[in-house]
Amino acid sequence: MASIQKNNILSRLPMKSNLEIFETLAENSNIKIERIVSTGQSTPENEWYDQKQSEWVLLLKGNATVRFKNERQLISLTEGDYVNIPAHTQHRVESTSSDTETIWLAIHYR
Repeated sequence: MASIQKNNILSRLPMKSNLEIFETLAENSNIKIERIVSTGQSTPENEWYDQKQSEWVLLLKGNATVRFKNERQLISLTEGDYVNIPAHTQHRVESTSSDTETIWLAIHYR
């Protein structure tokens, strides 16, 4: 039997990086839970995420703006905000906080 360990999603943050850090916290064939740490990153120009699975994402710290391909307005997210993104809904991260970490909890599911 595996040992159960307590962790804190806001601790052991990576050093500031030029890249977003994706850390899988748990997964099986139907669900993947990950922590994403952004420090001022955005999706590259003219690129869109188009994921096979739906994604529920909660902003735990910082702020971000997200654009959906078929929508005109940006969605601004602050701490505690979440969105549910259906599979194959094209979207991109326009901005994340550059003065502090932006910490996301993302749940990808079928």
